[in-house]
Amino acid sequence: MDDRQPRLWIGLTGGIASGKSTVGKLFEDRGAAVIDADAAAHDILAPGSDGLKKVVSRFGAEFLNPDGSLDRAALRRLVFSDAQERKALEAITHPLIMQEIQRRITRARGLYLILMIPLLIETGRYKGLVQRILVVDTPEELQIERLMARDGVSEEQAWQSLRAQSSRTQRLEIADDVIVNDCAIEALTPQVVRLHEQYISLSRQ
Repeated sequence: MDDRQPRLWIGLTGGIASGKSTVGKLFEDRGAAVIDADAAAHDILAPGSDGLKKVVSRFGAEFLNPDGSLDRAALRRLVFSDAQERKALEAITHPLIMQEIQRRITRARGLYLILMIPLLIETGRYKGLVQRILVVDTPEELQIERLMARDGVSEEQAWQSLRAQSSRTQRLEIADDVIVNDCAIEALTPQVVRLHEQYISLSRQ
């Protein structure tokens, strides 16, 4: 891992269950600094956090587990089925997530920085941070299969989650780079290697 502050920042995005985490790990293995917005989102809603208190104040204590942690599955079902409730949750969490990401950026060291941001298009908050946007592109039917297998949800619930995000076309329209994830994981590595070399070159300019 390079011990310098990265000069090149790349926004990594893609639809739900598209394989962003797998791609991010492949870049990290090659010396990139990787910051995961989902991990930041998880931390700002940890038990006892101000973020969790604000969510409970807005949505109610019924979204807490007996141990005081957030019932993420129940809250996810609510916000994916009701656009207004989703906006209310985002109004609470997005500023806190941004603060946490900024904190992690100050500590980041690597050849270049990968910001894994699932909702990059939807929020618009992160575009000014990055020089390039990398999209992990996966056919919707495959996303549905993966989502059902991963989360144990019905096909209808999987489609609800998918439709709550920007479309595949919208993501590809803003992409500077694309990694196609529509078959075996092994097919990702050569795509990552090619972009890794390109990003190292760009970071030196």
